[in-house]
Amino acid sequence: MAKYPIYLELQDRRVVVIGGGAVAARKARVLLDCGARLVLVADKIDDAVVRATTGRNAELIRSKYSKNYLAEAVLAIAATNDRKLNERIYLDCQELEVLCNVVDMPDLCDFYVPATVRRGPLQIAIGTEGYCPAYSGHLRKKLEHVFTEDHGRFLLELECIRKRIITEIDDATVRKVILGELVDDESFEFFKKNGSDAWRARAEEVISRHKAQV
Repeated sequence: MAKYPIYLELQDRRVVVIGGGAVAARKARVLLDCGARLVLVADKIDDAVVRATTGRNAELIRSKYSKNYLAEAVLAIAATNDRKLNERIYLDCQELEVLCNVVDMPDLCDFYVPATVRRGPLQIAIGTEGYCPAYSGHLRKKLEHVFTEDHGRFLLELECIRKRIITEIDDATVRKVILGELVDDESFEFFKKNGSDAWRARAEEVISRHKAQV
């Protein structure tokens, strides 16, 4: 069965990580970068976890796992090396309708975490539906050479011009044509070679040309 790809808004939402080792530290860092309100539960918590969470929106609970910690969570990640405990966490999440991911156990996952290339607001996710996460990591490394910080900066310029186009042009077909011209490879190469100011001037010319044809 195909999986539904989705980006979740986690700002100030309760997310629970169970586990206190290096994997939990990595998961915690990424979740906090997404604005989550993190609760991490483990009877032993490594220094790596402390470093990843210090000064951030995180609560570290040195305790054995309890289902009570899942209350009001939007999702949970089990990052322990105890399969029986992981199975218990997964079943508790099913009961409480909390989305659950058990690290390295795709049969105990409601969702998978993709490998991601980030360039500013641009994110490219590569998933293997749990078949082989190492392969998605391999593909990510290849894409990191294809997509540069210029792509992220270009997207920021596109955001600004898109807002103007939506405000100033009522015809949806014309908007689509203009944006199609501004987002293509030729437009990106012009931006990369000539910079933001020159690209904005070029964008104005494109908009004016199409508005004159309406």
